[in-house]
Amino acid sequence: MNIAGTIDRPLTHDPKKQAPMKPSTSEPAGSATEHVTTTGANDSRQNRTREMQLIPEALARAHMHDRLHEAERERRAMRLATARRMQRRAERASLRARRALAMAVMQ
Repeated sequence: MNIAGTIDRPLTHDPKKQAPMKPSTSEPAGSATEHVTTTGANDSRQNRTREMQLIPEALARAHMHDRLHEAERERRAMRLATARRMQRRAERASLRARRALAMAVMQ
């Protein structure tokens, strides 16, 4: 069964073995620059493919970077809340100690 490849599933991923790009019938003749060669088109197609394959990795890396910064901000906020809570507790203990000392001195 000999089925031609599609854009999503080409027969081969090697650009040298793929069919050369043909001019579109909907474009007017001569709209493309004349100095473009077939090897240039293959090279640019290969580079585009490589760049497109790396896009998900770049997106994942940026997403992880954002998540790490978000987690660090949350940890910092949690430490600040804990420190404030402990400071209030220490201030209450200090007030109780001062009151107890004042009561002891009064008697």
